Amino acid sequence: MQVFARAATAGGLSAAARQLGLSSAMATKHLDALEAQLGVKLFHRTTRRLTLTEAGRGYLEACRRILADLDEADAAAASHRVEASGVLRMNVPLSFGVKCLAPLLVEFSRQHPRVIVELGLNDRAIDLLEEWDLTIRIGRLTTSRLIARKIANVDVVVCGAPAYLAERGVPKKVEELSGHNCLGYSMTELASPRTWVFGHDNSIHIPIQGNLYANNGDALVAAAIARQGLVYVPRFIARAALKSGALVAIELDQPYCNLGDIFAVYPPERHPPAKVRVMIDYLVSALATSESPADLG
Repeated sequence: MQVFARAATAGGLSAAARQLGLSSAMATKHLDALEAQLGVKLFHRTTRRLTLTEAGRGYLEACRRILADLDEADAAAASHRVEASGVLRMNVPLSFGVKCLAPLLVEFSRQHPRVIVELGLNDRAIDLLEEWDLTIRIGRLTTSRLIARKIANVDVVVCGAPAYLAERGVPKKVEELSGHNCLGYSMTELASPRTWVFGHDNSIHIPIQGNLYANNGDALVAAAIARQGLVYVPRFIARAALKSGALVAIELDQPYCNLGDIFAVYPPERHPPAKVRVMIDYLVSALATSESPADLG
C-alpha cells in the first residue's frame, strides 16, 4: 500500500522506490502483488508514467486514510517508550489547584522526575493555545477546537455553620433560601450571583439575597464558617469544613444542580507531548481513588 500510494503521488515507481529505500524491481513486485491480490489494475502503465485507473483512484483515498491511521498508531505506541521531560505549563482553577491538585504533585514528580510543573492558579478565562500546555476546567465545556478529557466528577453542596443554622433555622425547601443570607459566587456559569440553580436538569432557579459576593469559593466558605450565611459550592471546596463539622450540609427538597465535570484540556495536537499525556493519565488515576486528597464526592 505504501508503494502504491507513493507511486500515485510521485507519478512513477522509481520515485516511490527511492523514497522507500527499495530497488525499482522490488517496488514493481510489491505493486504487482497488490494488484494480483485485489484482482484489479490500479494503474495504466507506460514506460514513462503511471496513471491511476478508476479503481485506483478510489483505492488511493482509502489507502491514505489507512496509512495515516497506521502512522498515528505507531506514534502513539512509540510515545510510551519516550520518557516524559521538560516544563509542563499547567493552568488550574485556584481552589481546585490548592486543595486537590497540589497534594498530588509530590507523587507525580516521583514518577516523572524529568517533568518540571509550572502551575498557574487562577479562575479567569485563559488562552490555552498561546499560554499553556494543559489546563483544568470545571463545569460544562462549550464546543471548541481544543481537546478535552474528563478526569473526575464534581458535586456541589449547600452548607452553613451550625451556629448560623441554630439561629436562623435549617431550610427544608429551596424556596426557603430566599429568607437566608446566601453568599454568592460571582463567576458562576449557571446563573447570576443572585440566583441559585437546582434540579438534575438545572431547571429550578431560586432568587437569593446576601451581603457578600466573591469570585473565589474559599473566601465564601471562610465567611460561612464565621456564621455569615449559607454557601453553595463544589463539595471539594467545603470538604475539610464539612469533615470537621465547621459546616453542615443541608438537605433540600430538590436535588443540587448538575455543575458538570472536571476536564483536562489541551491544544489539538495529533499526538500530545509525553509530558501532557502522563499528567492527564496520572490525574485520571489519582482522582479515581477514594483515598485521594481530591475526594470530590
